Amino acid sequence: MIDLVCGARPNFMKVDPVVRSLPEGLAFRLVHTGQHYDREMSQAFFEQLELPAPDINLGAGSASNTEQTARIMIEYEKVLTQGSSGLPELVVVVGDVNSTVACALTAARYNVPVAHVEAGLRSFDRRMPEEINRVLTDQIASLLLITSPEARGNLVREGRSSETVVMVGNPMIDTLLRLLPRAREAGARCPSGPFCLVTLHRPSNVDDPARLARIVAAMAATPDVEFLFPAHPRTMAAFEGSGLLSSLPGNLDLRKPMDYLSFIGLEERASAVLTDSGGVQEETSVLGVPCVTLRENTERPVTLSIGTNVLCPEPDELPGVLGEAIARRPAHPASIPFWDGRAGERIARAICSFLDRDGPGPDGGDSR
Repeated sequence: MIDLVCGARPNFMKVDPVVRSLPEGLAFRLVHTGQHYDREMSQAFFEQLELPAPDINLGAGSASNTEQTARIMIEYEKVLTQGSSGLPELVVVVGDVNSTVACALTAARYNVPVAHVEAGLRSFDRRMPEEINRVLTDQIASLLLITSPEARGNLVREGRSSETVVMVGNPMIDTLLRLLPRAREAGARCPSGPFCLVTLHRPSNVDDPARLARIVAAMAATPDVEFLFPAHPRTMAAFEGSGLLSSLPGNLDLRKPMDYLSFIGLEERASAVLTDSGGVQEETSVLGVPCVTLRENTERPVTLSIGTNVLCPEPDELPGVLGEAIARRPAHPASIPFWDGRAGERIARAICSFLDRDGPGPDGGDSR
């Protein structure tokens, strides 16, 4: 038996292809840490992805990074030590959120091997909590499953053996490609003219009222583009706390979080996307939509090298950078090796090989 751990919205999209590809004889438990507890950011995703209901929900809820990580560790330790099933053979964690490092650390305490999906990504910015989570998890993991070539070099430089690293591709793209036809059929309403889909949630952008005000001012300085902004709960709280809600520009449409199908349907039709999310940088690259990342760095450098994404460190630069990105929209989506909709199958085979089990057949798993 293995544990598949997820907690934040992107985790669900990465775990789903693995669940669909595991061979029938390999039992698993789906462990939901409860890191995202808003319905649109949790339960609705399970419904739209058609994931089975979690076997275990740790109910972590919202808190500071330290407190949330500690809560998850405490609750997951109970799962490992108090259940009747015994310890799992492997704990599979994904991404770089608090759930990732918390469950990896807890598993390591009980000598349970860890597999890290999306290993080796680096922004080289230790101010980001996600960077610390990534580095620690990769030092703990016995099986390092990477999405792009530079990740192998990062891991080897940090002392990990290349033999523990397996190129599997990007499971988030598996989910995107599988559900995109349904998103198109759903036909979420979008502005009739040019519009930019916005998703910002990182503390560096939304926790400082002055920087958030500069971001809003940059949108106001781009009047020929409508900004459609489904706000993360922490972002909406930042708007409310800063007093900006009473003076939003007319071209900024601030909304509650969207379900996944609505979001990717709008993402595909957007003139551009403004984000600080790593996963959105990946999705837009595959969709062929220009992406502007409001950060100084990115752990997805492949999106920069193929030209689908551009960094914009300062909000004041946004009108010019966004205009240039829209003007050079590619004629066709980018082709990125291993981002082909079959990463889940490769992950399942790597897991089975690690456990010395028979892997999935040529068509993946048993489509559970």
